Amino acid sequence: METLQDVLSVPNEVAAELASIDDGILEALRDRFGCSILLRGNRVTLEGREADVAAARTVLDELVELVDAGHEIGPGTVDAVLGALEESADVRDVFEDVIWRHRGKKITPKTVNQKRYVDAIRARTITFGIGPAGTGKTYLAMALAVAALAEREVGRIILTRPAVEAGERLGFLPGDMLAKVDPYLRPLFDALYDMLDADRLASYMEKGAIEVAPLAFMRGRTLNDSFVILDEAQNTSPEQMQMFLTRLGFGSRVVVTGDVTQVDLPRDQASGLIQVQEILAGVEGIAFVEFGHQDVVRHKLVQRIVEAYRLHAEETGTQRRR
Repeated sequence: METLQDVLSVPNEVAAELASIDDGILEALRDRFGCSILLRGNRVTLEGREADVAAARTVLDELVELVDAGHEIGPGTVDAVLGALEESADVRDVFEDVIWRHRGKKITPKTVNQKRYVDAIRARTITFGIGPAGTGKTYLAMALAVAALAEREVGRIILTRPAVEAGERLGFLPGDMLAKVDPYLRPLFDALYDMLDADRLASYMEKGAIEVAPLAFMRGRTLNDSFVILDEAQNTSPEQMQMFLTRLGFGSRVVVTGDVTQVDLPRDQASGLIQVQEILAGVEGIAFVEFGHQDVVRHKLVQRIVEAYRLHAEETGTQRRR
């Protein structure tokens, strides 16, 4: 088999990023293209089949431009660059869309699909983000909500989840309402603390500008001038989903997130998130964005775990039925 060798020089700061052991960027490139990639000093040597070397070189050129523009890169950046190239999109459109800044940290889309999701939330009244854990569905929606509140585009943020495991038994748990639902709502608080200083978050919550509550507390309300996020929506019943969506008021945006492969409801109980895709598909003002394992932005091993479980469910026929 005929092989090709290509050598390119990169700026010192790019070489430092590529050489990072923690990032594993070169390993991600090798996995993707199946060619030899060696970094010595600021020279990168690519060797392998001509098509593989050419593809790897194209991605490396994009990575160099991203670093030159001041962006942090990692193994997930390789997939984002590839996704952008495959869709003839400008990769900088993905990485330069800063949703929120906090203490020097920038929250931006990390994949082309995440960028599509962010654009959908901005453009539509109701957006569904459906896919596996680690794809940024809830985190990006919360960052957009915090930004909308800070810019006074909305008057309040409402974050809610179904407390499935508790069912109707919340009354038997010790403590006040917040203490009882804390285990179910804690992940939402964790994300908020990642985006806001504790004092500012406390002030927002005291004023009612940010509300975190179980889904049952949405019944009978009309939510105007609000950015509303329903998380873990795969654990809603069809009736709960309808109840929630009909809470929509004027000047509000709604984001519904969930993973239809992680339904905790009884096997004979239909999931509202699975059913709603059939009912509302094609309705104007509503967007459905589906994420896959390639959008997982956690440790690359998480991507492999998610994909392995998906394949196992397909092979064994144990995936959740509609």
